[in-house]
Amino acid sequence: MRVPLLRLNAHTLIVPLHADVDDEGVLSFQSDLTGRVSADQVTGVVIDVSALDVVDSYMARVLNDTACMVRLLGACVVVCGVQPAVALTLVEMGRNLVDVPTAFNLERALVKLEQLVVATNAGDPRTGAPDASADD
Repeated sequence: MRVPLLRLNAHTLIVPLHADVDDEGVLSFQSDLTGRVSADQVTGVVIDVSALDVVDSYMARVLNDTACMVRLLGACVVVCGVQPAVALTLVEMGRNLVDVPTAFNLERALVKLEQLVVATNAGDPRTGAPDASADD
């Protein structure tokens, strides 16, 4: 089963991961998403994991790797909808999404994503500070 990549606007994708996605589907999701981000010059991605009741170590690694890949391509990424049991499992496994911004739900994720995109366009993607190497 393929994971849908939903276009919200010209530069934002929403990716809802479903509970029945298998290992093959997760890999195609990763490939499809990175290809789409590059081809469409997407600046922001929200990965919604609210349908996932369980995340194994493989899924946790793929999520983290995918977020890193999206950022390397120049887009901001926010993960939303992490269930309490999933958060507990990720911490117990030693797998976490430390470098990936998270939000409670899709609405908050979109607000956070917009803030990240604005900060990134203003300079440093971590702080929003102007880039010190930019020409004046």
